[in-house]
Amino acid sequence: MTENVQASSSSRVSSPSTSARTARFGGRGLNIAIVVAAVLTILGLVLWGIQLTGGLVQTGMRNFDSWGLYITCFMFLVGLSAGGLIISSIPRAFGMKGFGGISKVAVWTSICCTVLAIGFVVVDLGQPLRLWELFAYSNLGSPLMWDIIVLFVYLILSIVYLWAQVRHEAGKVSATALRVVSFIALVCAVLVHSVTAWIFSLQQAHDMWHTALMAPWFVSSALVCGTALVLIVVVALRAAGYLAVDQANVVKMAKLLGAFVCVDLYFFACDLLTEGFPGGEGANVVAMLTSGPLAPFFWVEVIGCIIAAAICFVPSLRKNAALVIAGILAIVGIFCKRAQLLVGGFQIPNIDYPAVMTQYSATNWSDGMAGAYAGLVYWPTPLEFGIALGVTGLGALILLLGLKFLPLQPTERTE
Repeated sequence: MTENVQASSSSRVSSPSTSARTARFGGRGLNIAIVVAAVLTILGLVLWGIQLTGGLVQTGMRNFDSWGLYITCFMFLVGLSAGGLIISSIPRAFGMKGFGGISKVAVWTSICCTVLAIGFVVVDLGQPLRLWELFAYSNLGSPLMWDIIVLFVYLILSIVYLWAQVRHEAGKVSATALRVVSFIALVCAVLVHSVTAWIFSLQQAHDMWHTALMAPWFVSSALVCGTALVLIVVVALRAAGYLAVDQANVVKMAKLLGAFVCVDLYFFACDLLTEGFPGGEGANVVAMLTSGPLAPFFWVEVIGCIIAAAICFVPSLRKNAALVIAGILAIVGIFCKRAQLLVGGFQIPNIDYPAVMTQYSATNWSDGMAGAYAGLVYWPTPLEFGIALGVTGLGALILLLGLKFLPLQPTERTE
């Protein structure tokens, strides 16, 4: 398989024009971006310190909605990570033609997203200094523990996979060994998102979560947002002169994104039909999504993904700027899906609360149970938004530093 990067139709990465563009990349603009990302990271650390000092009562999370923005971002970023690694490893694992030398960049974005996902879990902890207790008193029968184990193994495998690609280009790792590593990484990428889905689907008490479709649905969503992220990064890096990817490979990624979006929307439609037909037990879930408090998330996802698919499939619309917009719409749509999934799982009460109801046990508290669930139960506080922005800044910082210092550009080596 050849992973050569082509400019226009057949020119190589080593051409003088490409070398000149590459030399320009990493100058003042990149340094400014690194500084901005570092400032956001420091701001996030300061706000996290405030959260640790005052406790999680400063967030919008309460007994009724014990998970919020942080875990939503965790689910979302695991998908971004898994999707990026999957589209990178599939061509190598099965001996198929790739996407024009984007493998190392895709794996690096995957690693950055995995680090971010772990970061959001850490900031969600009320007392991270007691993290050691998770391993000292772990329950291996819990899907939460499965996810922690698989996530760390996945991060290590992603790093090994990137290292193997770099060494392969230097002639130090054989094509067979790289193919084996890529296959293992592919299996782990699918597994990590499946296990994350099982954290929700194995909880029988939540209407929106208890479905066997959750794991394949999570994998399809990961393919959507992961492919969209890689597409955006590749288009941006090509414009900046870092990569010289042939337009045919960009179009191939766009078509793949459109197909993944359609599959994901199909899974969503199947789930809604099963829950709501005809006036079934899950009809309240369908009503909550389509016309209730979560309707904005639902319609942004559906309409945005339909527009994204249209851009990817219609040749006249497949311009680079439009493809970036399609990628952004797909990513925003999957984030909205994660938000409605997590919040919706807490939105429908399954038992009466067995204690005194106060403003400290439920957000939007006014008239008891009915008042608590009259509108959207959970909305992040400014502190949560600030910390989330800081963690995102950390991911951007890692990504930019990797682009600046790591050998992520492809070579002319034939694989």
